[in-house]
Amino acid sequence: MTYSPELLKGTLKTIVLKLLTDNKRMYGYEMTQRVKELTLDKIQITEGALYPTLHALEADGLVKVEIEYIGKRVRKYYSLSPTGKAKAKEKLKELTNFVDTMISLLDLKPKLD
Repeated sequence: MTYSPELLKGTLKTIVLKLLTDNKRMYGYEMTQRVKELTLDKIQITEGALYPTLHALEADGLVKVEIEYIGKRVRKYYSLSPTGKAKAKEKLKELTNFVDTMISLLDLKPKLD
């Protein structure tokens, strides 16, 4: 089961910021594969969703881009700026609080696997 794009839309920036917090520097395809791996294929980020998010984070000064040439190919690596590091902490706290609120609002019980 994969989650709907509507559920992911509001969390994609937070997901990217967390990935970069944990991995320091990544390129786009690497991010999509890492999310699939970490979520056991439940979350699949498309390039059409990821790259506009990365561009927005760059425009906001939250990520830095380094270009490397691998043979004839160009690869863009993304990493957090100092502002991005602070924003990542803020966004993670916000999302955690939101999830806790939704659990309470919907009267959900934690699922024990």
